[in-house]
Amino acid sequence: MLADNDGDDAGDGSGDGGDSIDDALDRLRSDLDAAQQDVLYARADTQNLRRRMEKDIADARAYGATGFARDILSVADNLARALDAVPEELRADEKFKGLVAGIEATRRELDKVFGQHGVTRIASTGMPLDPNQHQAMLEIPTDDAEPGTIVQEMQPGYMIKDRLLRPAMVGVAKKAD
Repeated sequence: MLADNDGDDAGDGSGDGGDSIDDALDRLRSDLDAAQQDVLYARADTQNLRRRMEKDIADARAYGATGFARDILSVADNLARALDAVPEELRADEKFKGLVAGIEATRRELDKVFGQHGVTRIASTGMPLDPNQHQAMLEIPTDDAEPGTIVQEMQPGYMIKDRLLRPAMVGVAKKAD
């Protein structure tokens, strides 16, 4: 009798067990779907992070010298002022010829290094004012140029690759009174 009851219970349990197996399979399928979705999100996040890091690394390589380049611009300005301050008669003098040649060579080398690192001078004189590259310091009344045209450069501006390093300080033409 005990054996018959065991068989009956097993038979009754299998019907309930079938339902619980289907429920368990449904739960496992939904868990699998959720896990697959989580994996897709994790892959997308990882890919986005990798792209962002690659961009940050490229920016660091391209623009890492920005602070240094900005600081060295004052050296370039002083070198240009030194060359401009030497009168023509001293340039021809044998005693000063070597000094002037040395300053000019230093200026050329500095320009070459700027070029190697993507630092370029902004064109100003004769160009229309571009507020993204030029800083207007004064207006100069003139009939020789169209209003809004740069007629004087007080300090050159520079770009590093496609970013502004320092705006050019300029004088802009306005209509004469």
